Amino acid sequence: MCVKNSEEPIEWFALSAPYRNELKAKALLDEQGVENYLPMQHKIVTDKKGKKVRKLMPVVSNLLFARTTRTHLQEIKTGVHYLQYRTRVVNGRNVPIVVPDYQMKQFIAVCDTRNEQLIFLTPQEINLSKGTPVRVIGGMFDGVEGLFLKVKGVRSRRVVVQVDGIAVATAEIEPQYIEVIQSSK
Repeated sequence: MCVKNSEEPIEWFALSAPYRNELKAKALLDEQGVENYLPMQHKIVTDKKGKKVRKLMPVVSNLLFARTTRTHLQEIKTGVHYLQYRTRVVNGRNVPIVVPDYQMKQFIAVCDTRNEQLIFLTPQEINLSKGTPVRVIGGMFDGVEGLFLKVKGVRSRRVVVQVDGIAVATAEIEPQYIEVIQSSK
């Protein structure tokens, strides 16, 4: 049952589900009627019989997102050891990470293509300050905005979509589908 407080905003919270409990946490949120997102990708794994199979699995270990009020999420988390806030330090205190709707929309748009060439990185693995702001025009990533930059260990430049300090999804885009976004200074 969703507790609604008209004064409390509905936001995207970054959550952790340690020990590979992402799917269990997603099922709990689904059961509670909470909008949530778990980035998934096809991976080749070995089954119990030793045979290699293609399976849809969480992309980033221990990471999922929930869109609700903080009070409602806190009620759901009570007594559930496998669902925790991802936090950052602000003024010496750990505060839950809230992802703006716009960033989540971009992140979901890229992840939901289930493109096998997507690469997921931590923000520490790339220098976002060197990127050029771009918008993708056409193709499967049409409308996605991000930074166009070189990713170490990858031949071509890629469009990078960042979710507020959590994860970065990148995809190779043909240059004809890229439009530079002019900054308004």
